[in-house]
Amino acid sequence: MDAHISGHTPSLEMAYVLFMDIVAYSTLHTDQQQNVLNILQETVRNNAEFVRAQSEDQLIRLPTGDGMALVFFGDPQAPARCALELSRSLHEHPEIMLRMGIHSGPVYRVADINTNRNVAGGGINLAQRVMDCGDAGHILVSKATADVLAEVKEWGGRLHDLGEAEVKHKQRVHLFNLWSEETGNRERPSKLRLARKSRIKTIAAAVFTAVVVTAVIGARLLYGPKAHALNAADTVVLADFDNKTGDAVFDDTLRQALSISLRQSPFLNIVSEEKVGATLKLMTRPADTRITPPVARDVCQRANSKAYIAGLIAPVGSQYVVGLDAVNCRTGEMLAQQQSEAAGKEKVLDVLGVAAGKLREELGESLSTVEKFATPLADATTPSLDALKAYSQGLIKSRQSDAETLPFFKRAIELDPSFASAYEALGTSFYNLGESGAARDDFTKAFQLSGRASERERFVIAARYYQLVTGEIEKAIENFQIWVQAYPRDARAHGNLGGLYGATGRFESAVGETLEALRLNPDAGANYANLVLSYAALNRLDDAKGIYNKAVARGVGDDPLMRVNFFGVAFLEGDTAEMERQMAWSAGKPQAEEIFLAAKSDTEAYYGRLRSAREYSRRAIESALHGDEKETAAQWMLSAAVREAEFGNSERARRAAASALALSVNHDSEILAALTFARANDSAQAEKLANKLMADYPRDTLVISYWLPVVRAAIQIGSKNGARALEIIEPAGPYELANPDTWPGLGGPLYPVYIRGEARLVLHQGREAAGEFQKLLEHRGSLRACPLGPLARLGLARAYALQGDRAKAQTTYREFLTLWKDADVDTPVLVGAKVENAKLH
Repeated sequence: MDAHISGHTPSLEMAYVLFMDIVAYSTLHTDQQQNVLNILQETVRNNAEFVRAQSEDQLIRLPTGDGMALVFFGDPQAPARCALELSRSLHEHPEIMLRMGIHSGPVYRVADINTNRNVAGGGINLAQRVMDCGDAGHILVSKATADVLAEVKEWGGRLHDLGEAEVKHKQRVHLFNLWSEETGNRERPSKLRLARKSRIKTIAAAVFTAVVVTAVIGARLLYGPKAHALNAADTVVLADFDNKTGDAVFDDTLRQALSISLRQSPFLNIVSEEKVGATLKLMTRPADTRITPPVARDVCQRANSKAYIAGLIAPVGSQYVVGLDAVNCRTGEMLAQQQSEAAGKEKVLDVLGVAAGKLREELGESLSTVEKFATPLADATTPSLDALKAYSQGLIKSRQSDAETLPFFKRAIELDPSFASAYEALGTSFYNLGESGAARDDFTKAFQLSGRASERERFVIAARYYQLVTGEIEKAIENFQIWVQAYPRDARAHGNLGGLYGATGRFESAVGETLEALRLNPDAGANYANLVLSYAALNRLDDAKGIYNKAVARGVGDDPLMRVNFFGVAFLEGDTAEMERQMAWSAGKPQAEEIFLAAKSDTEAYYGRLRSAREYSRRAIESALHGDEKETAAQWMLSAAVREAEFGNSERARRAAASALALSVNHDSEILAALTFARANDSAQAEKLANKLMADYPRDTLVISYWLPVVRAAIQIGSKNGARALEIIEPAGPYELANPDTWPGLGGPLYPVYIRGEARLVLHQGREAAGEFQKLLEHRGSLRACPLGPLARLGLARAYALQGDRAKAQTTYREFLTLWKDADVDTPVLVGAKVENAKLH
């Protein structure tokens, strides 16, 4: 999809930060500085909120020289309560001119140079920016925090909206002043008063602007340069709107609304947010940089696009003028313009949608497709500007981190519970974070509301639903096939279709679609990762290395899945140096390190080093739990459990499966637990889970046609009923090379082939069994570090022995024993292999 270290791995979490400093501290004499700082520190230590948080280990204290930062965890109200109490307490010390700033945001817990507890991230940085806007006595609060506090009645009357202020790096923050009769400073901060004065001239000229803005835009429409239509190969960058209304609800919102409207077009090719973020990175700009027209032009040129589209919204009395300009980013020529007037704020989205439709036609799109793909914006998104703003902010955050998007998408849904695309976006973030249960709930809701989405978004929502909720893979594939016919230049459609082809074992088709996706969007890291996987599955390792190197050259090689897939390629080639380089890269990186620890566990187990594998699995599980990723932790536990069962440690496997189910019960954990119990000879538990899976997922293609046949055939193998096992496993034939998302290991399992081989051994059909195990070994690029890889070699040795081919049997046993020369000697499958080999001699 467009979707892990020791217990001390830093993980992203929400912090509630109170930043404070003493105004004019540097002007005091040294003894005065020490005195006021001592008083402040003593006052803080006696603060009830400080004492409570410290006793519950929900606080990190950070001295800053002339003040401090108090980083609270768990309680969003804690910094506000602490600040109000400090303000009251310091009435007795007028010589301490304290200002405070409060912000809620994500941070990482880290250790500083002295190994003291510290934090890093945007959460604490913005808290300082908020504080810097204040004067002595002020308690300023960011909008992110104010929105949370406003949900609690006691804070409503104490929060006073100050509007926006520009802080460091030209970043704009929306501020609130927290004060009551006895606390805080009710005066408007001097920084904001000065900013207001600087706008007086603009405000004084507002009447003039209102009168002429329509005339100016109209004149440009009449006398502007002749428009040059785009062609089918051109791409377009969207700039942020120039918001002259002073109403923050239009910030980010109108750009996203325009994007949704224009993306309905099969003619226009809008540069993706992913590519915009990658280009900004190459420009050494933050991923959330405002896309002003100059920035848009730079991005446009670097992305080899043809044009950028900039928007304007300005007040004209009680109405609003909305203007759109399409500009050639190399020559500066005006390609197309549109202007419309909205009778009021609630009509802006309708007017913008109409203007976008006219712009599409002016840029060269046929009237027939403009009319066919023209869902009104309020129907394609939401009639709520506030909900659309929250959604837009979430999409901007998605350029950086899935975790940071969650509060914005949730807020959009709170504001409009019928906002289909917000549910889809929230589900995608959860899915990418490994929370598949939450993702399925949101994808289901999006599907139910998909009538409230554009044509293109309905394709997205249907794909998510069929693939990740009902599991109807063939319907999902059909949906993508129709999607690429309707929107042949949509990289997302080609990329996801390629991903599904890979998941179902159609790797040649996967390569074709993924290459087309990369041609259309060469900055999509997920497509490179999938292509490495598909090339490896086809044993085209040189191509896999080549595509990885291309990703690195494009600056998108740091995707954890990309790197762990390349780790698998290095494993196939026996390149331990490259494997170690990739492991070193993952160290200390949230999510990435646990993925690599689990992969390293698989590679250790492949050589029979089970004790080492268990340790890496333990660390991966611990890391996931440290980040409260219970579903992911259960996956790592079950990956290890299946391995134990296959290697003959049945009791250990059963205990691990039970522990995983106690931690998380969901689609994937139930499948893997059922498989574990079947392979560990607990047929009752396996059959119980199989029955539940059939009842819960009656339409899931891979449950019905892959996993249930595998589980139930494995039960028959345990009962030495080879003939029945072959009957049960037969429906899995079309998907025998599949690499299902459920499987958490490094490599595809190819279980149907392996089960058939075992069934043939039970039936003493040596030649047929050898054919199945040989097939597995021929697909080593698919198996990679799957535990069935070494076991297939052992199965082949047993098949040769059944045929009476002693020479081949001895050679193949020797190959297995050489592969496992460093294996733990007490591993049951190894003990059995040695006994069997000895009998041949």
